[in-house]
Amino acid sequence: MPKLKTNTGSKKRFTLTGSGKIKRKHAYHSHILTKKTKKQKRNLDHFALIDKADVKRVKALLVK
Repeated sequence: MPKLKTNTGSKKRFTLTGSGKIKRKHAYHSHILTKKTKKQKRNLDHFALIDKADVKRVKALLVK
């Protein structure tokens, strides 16, 4: 059986935590930042966990 490849786009976007959860970055924090408030930009700076509905799909992309 051949080796399964990790999806390289997903590899760059998601990271696994020690407990097996998947972290993601917030969208809308890369450009056009002048019209966004400091509070909005600060809140987008933190990592978030992916939704429970997407866990199975993302873990399939991150298979090694």
